[in-house]
Amino acid sequence: MTIRKNILVKGHVQGVSYRKQTLHVARHLGVNGWVRNVSDGTVEACLEGEEDAVDAVITWCAFGPKKSKVDEVQILAVGIAKGYSDFSIVVDR
Repeated sequence: MTIRKNILVKGHVQGVSYRKQTLHVARHLGVNGWVRNVSDGTVEACLEGEEDAVDAVITWCAFGPKKSKVDEVQILAVGIAKGYSDFSIVVDR
């Protein structure tokens, strides 16, 4: 079943290629949606796909790239997929 989960990643996650690496991991696992920096220093993502694949991306997000230090990953919402056709980096909020 295709699902959607929105997450917020807290810690040292900006300026360390976090979004770019998330993009690569999500595409590799067949997950669609987006990732962006938030003005408060966090990273937000919307992940859509098979539940196992979405959860695998979230597991990766808890560790992130080598230079990051993730303190927390919060799941903000769970729902039905909206139908994103790719995964992208969107403009910071």
